[in-house]
Amino acid sequence: MGKKVTVIIPNYNGLAYMEDCMEALKAQSCQDFDVLVVDNGSQDGSVEWLRKHQVPSIFLPENKGFSVAVNLGIQNSHTPYVILLNNDTKADKHYIRELIRAIERSPRIFSVSSKMIQMYHPELMDDAGDMYCLFGWAYQRGVGRSSSGYRRPFRVFAACAGAAIYRREVFNQIGYFDEMHFAYLEDIDVGYRARIAGYMNVYCPTALVHHVGSGTSGSKYNSFKVKLAARNSVYLNYKNMPWPQLLLNLPGVLAGTGLKYGFFKKLGFGTDYLEGLKEGIRTAKHCKKVPYRRENRTHYLVIEWELFAATFLYLYEFSMRQLKKAQKRASS
Repeated sequence: MGKKVTVIIPNYNGLAYMEDCMEALKAQSCQDFDVLVVDNGSQDGSVEWLRKHQVPSIFLPENKGFSVAVNLGIQNSHTPYVILLNNDTKADKHYIRELIRAIERSPRIFSVSSKMIQMYHPELMDDAGDMYCLFGWAYQRGVGRSSSGYRRPFRVFAACAGAAIYRREVFNQIGYFDEMHFAYLEDIDVGYRARIAGYMNVYCPTALVHHVGSGTSGSKYNSFKVKLAARNSVYLNYKNMPWPQLLLNLPGVLAGTGLKYGFFKKLGFGTDYLEGLKEGIRTAKHCKKVPYRRENRTHYLVIEWELFAATFLYLYEFSMRQLKKAQKRASS
């Protein structure tokens, strides 16, 4: 009898993290899985390490991006479920068991996001599922807040593809990760398409994984990352929203774009952000827009409500983070 899960690890110059990631998988309480690494043309010795340790791998000649890598992994797997796992992670010993239990609770669950904890600050959350709001912003639920919280299952907009399980057969219905994205927001996009089709994305608090974060790109914000995310944000809305919904949400998206520009301008990335937006507007016509179907009308209404609710959740979490910073300053 075949395994239930294939753990797909996209890798680009991630040799420094590989051993810890693999050791954590070897220690899993549930061993009902295969491992498949997709290497994106690494030049740091990753290829030699993977061959030496006989890790099942696909080797690409150059960096094709996150989406291409994970799509190859999914297409070369034959299990009911796939777990996408970043190389800069260390999974708890019950991580795979808990993700399987969570996704098997309903055939309508497309993905399950894990409880991601900051590797070097384990008292802080990294991600408790991803949300999307009326400002056109995707954000990590719980980031920077105490990891002692977020103990309850929760329906999220999309799973963070850095450490999540997916129902493989659904990709045949909604499509794979959009390769035009290269990287960033591709997980929000595929989760959005699943929501349009009537599937759920949920958060599992008992599937724990520690995450370095920006292990491949090297920093939280940089020119490449800012430009790519800005471009992909245009793709995300254009592809998934029917024209009436786009017009309805346009004021919020424009306000969010202005705020984001001001934020990145202060960090020295204002020009990169604008260039990304311009590229997105110029090339969006090449995206495969999700066709509107009348039978999905209710799903669109639910999504619109979720965007509204996620906006208030973001504002609440933002205010809590600002309050915490103010308290730290006052006590120092």
